[in-house]
Amino acid sequence: MLPSRLLSGGPRTVFGGMGCWTWVKPGRLPPHGPPRPLSASCVDLAKHQDPPGKKLLSEKKLKRHFVDHRRVLIRGGHGGDGVSCFHSEPRKEFGGPDGGDGGDGGHVILRADQQVKSLSSVLSRYQGLHGQAGGRKNCSGRGGAVLYVQVPVGTLVKEGSEVVADLSRPGAEYIAALGGAGGKGNRFFLANDNRAPVTCTPGQPGQERILFLELKTVADAGMVGLPNAGKSSLLRAISNARPAVAPYPFTTLKPHVGIVRYEDHQQIAVADIPGIVRGAHRSRGLGSSFLRHIERCRCLLFVVDLSEPEPWTQLEDLKWELEKHEAGLSQRPHVVVANKIDLPEARAAVAQLRARLGPGAIALSAATGENVEALLMRLRELHGQHVAARG
Repeated sequence: MLPSRLLSGGPRTVFGGMGCWTWVKPGRLPPHGPPRPLSASCVDLAKHQDPPGKKLLSEKKLKRHFVDHRRVLIRGGHGGDGVSCFHSEPRKEFGGPDGGDGGDGGHVILRADQQVKSLSSVLSRYQGLHGQAGGRKNCSGRGGAVLYVQVPVGTLVKEGSEVVADLSRPGAEYIAALGGAGGKGNRFFLANDNRAPVTCTPGQPGQERILFLELKTVADAGMVGLPNAGKSSLLRAISNARPAVAPYPFTTLKPHVGIVRYEDHQQIAVADIPGIVRGAHRSRGLGSSFLRHIERCRCLLFVVDLSEPEPWTQLEDLKWELEKHEAGLSQRPHVVVANKIDLPEARAAVAQLRARLGPGAIALSAATGENVEALLMRLRELHGQHVAARG
């Protein structure tokens, strides 16, 4: 119950203090005094308050948005139990058994979906839907519905060290766990020598498996280079992809795939692989987390930074890291792309680079678009050679 003075209809003025209330009669105001200082907690809050606008995510949180490996525990649905009962009807003394079978448990199926770009949406545990128990009048229980788990295109499914599925095509499916079989009702056991069976069986548990999902980017060509070599800028110049671009290394924290479209409607998928540092095959930096995405690329674009001293050593380091990760990976069809010729020191190093690496190196500028058409034509030639060899 509130006090009656708080519920009275007379006018009252309420002044909010710091942690207290002051009641003042009409016509009388509190004496003016020096302003009360804010508490220490309020001062600290005002001091650490962020300016309005979107807050930048930390590098650790940015990496959470792209997950390329996941351990998943998958269980199929449990089968429904069979029922033991007998038909009951007026003026029908021996109705016989009419217990129905239980429904089968639901399967758990992995399905490749082009709209899914990362394994971050995949949970660590999945349980299939259970089947329902049987009923009277020979009614079978409802089977558990199939549970579909959407994964990115290019997902490898491993059980232990064995690869059991490669979901490299859109719509490809793999049954990760089978549902358990439903139990049998006593109607199932009706025989000439047993006209009134009471036996029924329970449903079987679903299959339980521990699977390891590993994502490998699917693209026709992959751009490989050291951090801050201009790979993201080049992908923006040749496709409609819009990866982040900034003047510092490791701007790209996940692979980006862009589609290069030609006038005759031919399309080539190009992947921007995050920067590879020296010692990546020994898990330095993010190590194999980036190197594994190069394995599916049919041809490679080695992007070197011409503004750095001795840029040809970048190519040697990149090929060394690829060869240590997987034998023969650096020998795939490739083209050397010398970027940043818009800078004076880079343009001066073009002749020396071609003298060491051969005339096949393409010098261009992703920032200004200079000589990008030469790269597009060379990329189309490499793709055509691969298609012709595949037959």
